[in-house]
Amino acid sequence: MKPSSKDKILEAALDLFAEKGYDATGVQEIVATAGVTKGALYHHFAAKEDILFEIYGSVFTRQLAELDAILELQKDPVWTLRAVIESIVVSTAASAKAAAVFSREVSRLDQVRYKELQSDWRRYQDSVRALIRSAQADGIFATAASPEIISWAIFGVTTSLHTWYRPDGPKSARDIAHELADLVLAGLSPKTGS
Repeated sequence: MKPSSKDKILEAALDLFAEKGYDATGVQEIVATAGVTKGALYHHFAAKEDILFEIYGSVFTRQLAELDAILELQKDPVWTLRAVIESIVVSTAASAKAAAVFSREVSRLDQVRYKELQSDWRRYQDSVRALIRSAQADGIFATAASPEIISWAIFGVTTSLHTWYRPDGPKSARDIAHELADLVLAGLSPKTGS
């Protein structure tokens, strides 16, 4: 299927923001790289900041949807936490360029947009922590570490993924996800972690 003008704009902007930075990239350069008119850009985006917000907002919207779908299955906590870890590692690796741009350029967002993304991120964190907390209360997971520390261990790996993961490296994103899940779940095992 042929990419839409909006998709072309987002792809061009992502490449340019990654290569040159947000401030050094002009709207005209995005238009020229995307092969669209300035009118097409302004049809989809009121300002360059809207493009930046959309680049990472769309990634995080997909990640939240995947999290919700996993939680809705209501499977056992071990399976669920493993699925959550795999989802966030694999989706972050697939969007590594967007994650790198967002990490570097997040300060360019206005407070309203920043708070919107922060609220979504908090909901993601709180959902993972609630899963861990509930499994700890039921004796399924050990209580040696708090849900906050466990979740930060997971998110610390994923938020820095763009700095060290290489698609052509020795391990695939799925391999990394499996190893991270094995590590976290081993530490949460009541046999070893209480």
